[in-house]
Amino acid sequence: MINLAKFIVIASFLAGAFLASLDEETINWTYFIPVMIAGVVGIFLLKSSEKAAAQDDSLLASDKQILETSLNNILANLRDLDGRKDKVPTYDMRFEIDRMFREDLNNFADSRESMKHLFGLMAYADIMSSFAAGERYLNRVWSASTDGYVDEVLAYVSKAHSQFEHALEEWNKAESA
Repeated sequence: MINLAKFIVIASFLAGAFLASLDEETINWTYFIPVMIAGVVGIFLLKSSEKAAAQDDSLLASDKQILETSLNNILANLRDLDGRKDKVPTYDMRFEIDRMFREDLNNFADSRESMKHLFGLMAYADIMSSFAAGERYLNRVWSASTDGYVDEVLAYVSKAHSQFEHALEEWNKAESA
């Protein structure tokens, strides 16, 4: 259904562009209006299909598992890294971040839209606010590691840890509500 809806939108856009290019001063509304209506119907079908696909129970259950596992893995790795951050050479910290967090951060980001359907917009915003702050702090650690700023690397690992702890608290709060 999604492919059919995309085809209708694209075909109506191309047909409308073709009809508009036939005469530079007038448009043949007899043909142009039905093409516009077909485009609006295509957009409606596309949005309806995407919404139905996003709310599929099996997708939501799968994404919930991915989100929970990713968040727990990120926190476990951050606890480990925060505990030994002074033993990791500053210039090597960026490689540790890539190795320890990349996959889980990507998995969480790919599934995050399902949180809106699972917990609602307010809970989504609460979780993502802390998650995004923690992710930014990890990016800051990565950049500071590249530049060799030892104090900043040490400080922002702890800040990232704190933000992801808060994200997990918000997750648990949303799940129990």
